Amino acid sequence: MRFKRRLMPQAVADLVPMIDVVFQLVIFFMVSSTFILTPGISLILPGSSTSEPVAMSRLVVTIISGNEIYLNKDKYSISGLDKKLASLSSEKKKNIRTVVVEGDRAVSYNLMIEVLDVLRKNGFKGVNLKTREVKGGS
Repeated sequence: MRFKRRLMPQAVADLVPMIDVVFQLVIFFMVSSTFILTPGISLILPGSSTSEPVAMSRLVVTIISGNEIYLNKDKYSISGLDKKLASLSSEKKKNIRTVVVEGDRAVSYNLMIEVLDVLRKNGFKGVNLKTREVKGGS
């Protein structure tokens, strides 16, 4: 008696399309997510109807008062900010192209100029003032 061999069909799952879909999802979530640099500091930014979007930098200065100035997440006074910026290496300063300055709308003009002077004294030329967008004029 002779038995016929049955050939079993081999099922092969092609993983390339699934990997493509997962890769596209990862890219979508990376691009669409927002990153909050200073989540614990609440500000009321002044408004501007002519503001322009700016690429984020690694250096954000948030001004609350003369004794409460944040460099990214760290709290400094005006003199402490000067010392911290002076201690940065020249290579780090060169890599930081722009500095974003956020100030509460109640911050005095004098304090804002002092912070800008500290930044300029330490070699930072590209400074952007962050505002909130106002629809229309005013």
